[in-house]
Amino acid sequence: MSRQSLITQDHFDKTLDWLDCDREAAAQKYEAIRKSLIMILAWRGCHDAEDLADETLNRVMLKIDELAASYKGDPALYFYGVARKVLIEYQRRYRLRDPLPEIGVDESKEKERLERREIIYECLSRCLHKLPPDDGELIIEYYRGDKQVKIDNRRGIAGRVGMAANTLRVKVHRIRAKLEECMKRCIDAR
Repeated sequence: MSRQSLITQDHFDKTLDWLDCDREAAAQKYEAIRKSLIMILAWRGCHDAEDLADETLNRVMLKIDELAASYKGDPALYFYGVARKVLIEYQRRYRLRDPLPEIGVDESKEKERLERREIIYECLSRCLHKLPPDDGELIIEYYRGDKQVKIDNRRGIAGRVGMAANTLRVKVHRIRAKLEECMKRCIDAR
């Protein structure tokens, strides 16, 4: 039985309630998280990014009762953590299906590159969790989207938090500096 068949309307409604008490805002957050998951998974070399994003959403929905009661912080970060685990499972399955290396690819260098990416992703996740929840949400939202979407998004953030665009840029720069320092320490420790 697939996870999709276990998801009920109640699971979906509780997930939206967890994301935001305003139903419209919750739906927008849900779609933004789904799009971000697809982009992250595709960027990490997943050919089935949409399916894995949906699998991630389904797994979180199945645990929504526990999460709503105990999880503190930005729900998007929890989704990203689950996506990391889903991706690891996918990569294991994919390697088992395609055991032959690509022609001209040095396996040891490719493995080293993948391990480094995994360390960077894990460190980013840890460092985002160390930030105050508002700062973590702000930096993720600030860098979400591409081109005009990103520009419009940043204007919306500035208006919503009641800051001038330049003040927002300075604040994000400071958050990013903390994040980069944390990442450097985390990566060096590995």
